[in-house]
Amino acid sequence: MSTPLKMFASLPSSYLSEVRRQSMGRLFGFCIQKTRENTDLSIEEAARLSGMESSEWMAIEEGNVPQDINRLRAMADAMEINFDKIATLVLVCRAAWEL
Repeated sequence: MSTPLKMFASLPSSYLSEVRRQSMGRLFGFCIQKTRENTDLSIEEAARLSGMESSEWMAIEEGNVPQDINRLRAMADAMEINFDKIATLVLVCRAAWEL
C-alpha cells in the first residue's frame, strides 16, 4: 500500500497547491454554512444582513473565499458572532487565500 505522498508524487506541485487551496476554501465555506445554520439564518437573510447578494454568500459557502477583511467582518456581524471566530477560521484555512 502506498502512502498518500507517493500517490501524489507524479502530480506537479502547482496542482497540489491548487488542490490544497480549493480544499481549504471548501472547509472555510462549510464552517461558514454551519455557523449560519446554527444562527437560524437563511442564505438570503445572511446575505442581506452583510450587504451581499445571495449568490455571493452561496459562492463563499461553496468555497470561494472573500479577499476583503471588511467582507469577513460583515459576515461575522450578520451571523452575530465575534470576528475572532472568523479570523481563527481564516488562520486554519489560510491556504485558501494562497494564489
